[in-house]
Amino acid sequence: MNKHPKKFRLTVSLATCLFLGACAGSQYETIAPLPDRPINSIHNGLCTATQSEMTVPVGDAFADGDWVRDFYSGDKARVENGEVTLTPAPEAEGLILLEAADTDQKSFNWAGATVYFTVTDRFANGRTDNDWNYGRKPDGKDEIGTFHGGDFAGLTEKLDYLKELGVNAVWITPPFEQIHGWVGGGDRGDFQHYGYHGYYALDFTQPDANFGTREEFRTLVEEAHARGIRVVMDVVMNHPGYATLQDMQTFSFGSLRDGFEKHLPEQWGDWQPESWENFHAYHALIDYDHPNWSNWWGKDWVRAGIGDYDTPPNASIDPVQGSLAFLPDFKTGSSQKVNLPVFLQNKESSLARQLEDATVRDYLVTWLTGWVREFGVDGFRVDTAKHVEPEAWQELKTEAQKALDTYRSNNSGQPLPAEDFWMVAEVFPHTVTRSSYFDAGFDAVINFDLQEEAHAGATCLSAMEPIYSDYSDKLNGETPFNVMSYISSHDTQLFSRIADNDPVMQKRVASALLFTPGTSQIFYGDETGRQFGPTGSDGHQGTRSDMNWADIESGKAEPVLSHWKKLGQFRARHPAIGAGEHKRLGTKPYVFSRIHGDDRVVIAFGKE
Repeated sequence: MNKHPKKFRLTVSLATCLFLGACAGSQYETIAPLPDRPINSIHNGLCTATQSEMTVPVGDAFADGDWVRDFYSGDKARVENGEVTLTPAPEAEGLILLEAADTDQKSFNWAGATVYFTVTDRFANGRTDNDWNYGRKPDGKDEIGTFHGGDFAGLTEKLDYLKELGVNAVWITPPFEQIHGWVGGGDRGDFQHYGYHGYYALDFTQPDANFGTREEFRTLVEEAHARGIRVVMDVVMNHPGYATLQDMQTFSFGSLRDGFEKHLPEQWGDWQPESWENFHAYHALIDYDHPNWSNWWGKDWVRAGIGDYDTPPNASIDPVQGSLAFLPDFKTGSSQKVNLPVFLQNKESSLARQLEDATVRDYLVTWLTGWVREFGVDGFRVDTAKHVEPEAWQELKTEAQKALDTYRSNNSGQPLPAEDFWMVAEVFPHTVTRSSYFDAGFDAVINFDLQEEAHAGATCLSAMEPIYSDYSDKLNGETPFNVMSYISSHDTQLFSRIADNDPVMQKRVASALLFTPGTSQIFYGDETGRQFGPTGSDGHQGTRSDMNWADIESGKAEPVLSHWKKLGQFRARHPAIGAGEHKRLGTKPYVFSRIHGDDRVVIAFGKE
């Protein structure tokens, strides 16, 4: 294929994709696509949870004579002959959650944490006056890839909600200023795709105005810390965002083909396709070989296949130096000293400054850790970790820890952030195994297995026993490590869709997830049955629908939500659930213990 296409059709060439995002369908090509239909039949074998009295063995978690309490019902019992007899609360789905009757909430442990993942733009709109910035507009249709108004202010308003859910860490999508314009979305270019999700960075030093101001971000972090909630910020070092018509005009990089400006409106970002075209068609207006592309990131910064830039291979061929989803690939492995990109030199609002003798990696690490130093961010969720060399992540971790130490010394009166900076890696399709990523600065890696494994647990919790036992044995082995498991995500599936919107399944999966060894991640709306949204020709977009606050306000979500809250609060009180060693104590009813230091719990599930 030619490096730069000389003919243009409604089909889109690889070179076009490489630097203008024409093929920006899924967020990243490495993530498994969403099935065309929900996974079926998983609730056909739904077991019947008991509401009858149960005799529960407690093993060595509690001694004879100890008084224990069922956290769900509040009922107490005294241990006799190594067991207690209690009746599950009517709404408990057959669960009894035993703790010492005089227990206090135990100290925080990341392996026992509950991390709540929000796509900021889709979670809560705290200020409507910042909904549209940089010339962005709604599409007036399904609003699949446009900004919806969620912001830092809205998330701050919902922190008490998260606290009630037992959440002790919130993961937010990247807060950086995004590309101002849109690219064609989906395989068919059937919608305008903005960087509402935060993964199309333009300026790493500024918050996106749609998300809010620096002071609003500071308030978010401080208010989270005041509630004992840590803030984990999503970061990207593999790539910036695509180029767009709007940014080309605003920042004077790239060029149109001679005479083609007459085909554009005064504001280039307002371009619309003709009836026979789609949103990829505007690429025919662009001169891909023009020397003014040097005014963008520049060939020393990224591989992009334009002008005299290097053309990257596909990431499936070269994961580290390849282009991921046709995004420009940062040269994070280069030892070459670089200047600040021209467009950032001329961007008045940017806080990016020329660094002496700095590489691309030096700049990115400086920009990312600046958020820790200024705001006290507690950790990073690292996007696309396998597409950047391990040395870069070790450097990021080292510098982030220094930045955290600086913040703590400047804000000594605050109980948070914690002393140790935390980093978790997204490495598709990582499982529960201690890989080399733990030697590259990461404290945990996302586990992609549980989403499928939790199906059986939502049907009947006792089906999780081999999974719980396997996870615990591995995580607490000779060289302990940690993973973060989930049942829904922005790049795979929503459990509500997997469960075919069955409220019983959505309720019961809370125990399957929240009792899993290691860190548990709730995707916003897991706890309320949030529905799959408009998706166009990109199956991932529907996973990022707006948070269903109306279902909470109307009471529709209450039976599911109240159950998630009870289990979440129990997990928050006992890090042993995630960090402790698992031991099965019985099969009828299904009973297991988790013990970590002086923290101990016994969990029982009974079925008819």
